[in-house]
Amino acid sequence: MEFYDVTRIARLTSILTRLQSGKLVTAKQLADIFSVSVRTIYRDIKTLELSGVPVYIQEGKGYRLTDGYKLPPVMFTEHEANALITAEQLIKKTRDTSLIGEYGTAIDKIKAVLNSGTKEKATLLSQRIAVSPAFLDERPSDTLTQIQAALTSFKLLTITYQSGSREELTEREIEPFALYYSLEESWLVIAFCRLRKDFRMFRLDRIKSLKVTETSFTPHKMTLGSYLKEKEKNYTPDKQLS
Repeated sequence: MEFYDVTRIARLTSILTRLQSGKLVTAKQLADIFSVSVRTIYRDIKTLELSGVPVYIQEGKGYRLTDGYKLPPVMFTEHEANALITAEQLIKKTRDTSLIGEYGTAIDKIKAVLNSGTKEKATLLSQRIAVSPAFLDERPSDTLTQIQAALTSFKLLTITYQSGSREELTEREIEPFALYYSLEESWLVIAFCRLRKDFRMFRLDRIKSLKVTETSFTPHKMTLGSYLKEKEKNYTPDKQLS
């Protein structure tokens, strides 16, 4: 049975949106956009067809939705739109460029479906929100969205990590368990480190390279709440981030 993870659901949704444009798009083009194989795109198209989406296939030229078929519009209340606009300003300060980019693309799609009145108010609100620059983006990261996908798919990560003030680089294999945001250290990934044979917190801005492997690992049974409760009393960044 095929494993339906969050990454695939997001990809299917995005493919459906692109097919709705009316332009023919090839399996190769979709594969390049989403960094997957052409065979994976064939399976995705088949899944959309089985779910009732009328995909028009023009042999040798590509796919699009059958004429007359439209996705139902997504409607947001004014308060929902305001919440998303406010979150956009906070996301821009998270110090991870991959998350900023993905959220920016998502919020543009959301703004496109707002009615004119709500859109005008959302635009005004976006111009009246500022986030304190107290924590400067001196060392941004760009791996958060890759880690999110690996976490929900239970895929092993290989990273090159800079440990502490010693600036020592080590190669690690880690099993991502959870994500943690700290104002002092920005985004961290809590993961089982196969090198240390224990759970560790890794700062994303110290990850010098990252690769999502095809190796799966067994999901860890503990909860994030129990992990944080256990570490709460004796947590120190220099000790844990190693």
